[in-house]
Amino acid sequence: MPPLNRRLAAEALGSFFLFAAVIGSGIMAEQLAGGNLAVALLGNTMATGAMLAVLIAILGPISGAHFNPAVSLALWSTGQMSVGEFAVFVLVQLVGGLLAVVAAHAMFDLPLLQWSAHARTGPGQWLGEAIATFALLFVIAGCRGRAAPQTGALVALTIVAGYWFTSSTSFANPALTIARSLTDSFSGIAPANAPMFILSQLVGGLAGYATGRWLFGEGDGGDGATS
Repeated sequence: MPPLNRRLAAEALGSFFLFAAVIGSGIMAEQLAGGNLAVALLGNTMATGAMLAVLIAILGPISGAHFNPAVSLALWSTGQMSVGEFAVFVLVQLVGGLLAVVAAHAMFDLPLLQWSAHARTGPGQWLGEAIATFALLFVIAGCRGRAAPQTGALVALTIVAGYWFTSSTSFANPALTIARSLTDSFSGIAPANAPMFILSQLVGGLAGYATGRWLFGEGDGGDGATS
């Protein structure tokens, strides 16, 4: 296993580029789609899935490519990370994500930090987030149990599908949810709506990972990864 400083650097860089892809592509898609929300969501989806697959492939062997506190929490809860490792992983994911917001806004000449005004709330969206994160962690558990070489593609495809089959468009990531509350662009979420999204993600993620470990076995030969 690589030293902790290299693992943290991988998590910070991966979170930065993933979150920048989500937010930046949302801004670009909104500018180019001419008000067509389906086209904007499609552009946002493709950029996110492509970047996630690449980041998992290159950074998975170093840090496990979590980029997501829900993934780190699942691994800590099953004894695969120490509490100290879990804490610093989440910290660098958040820092990388916040820097990504600033960078995305700077690239598109927007105010560097904003409060999102995009309301995303209600039982249907909370259920969507729980299901999206359940699916993500279930797939990760299956990949780890089988040491699947195609982990990056499978995780990325899960997120791509989640953008379209869930009512919430599959944030599935507490750190990303916080970052998205600081952008008043296509991918944003109002800060007041973020806590219930995060709670739904944590509950769904832990349930998904536990179900996957039960179904596929408790092997840890693959790499964790997420959105």
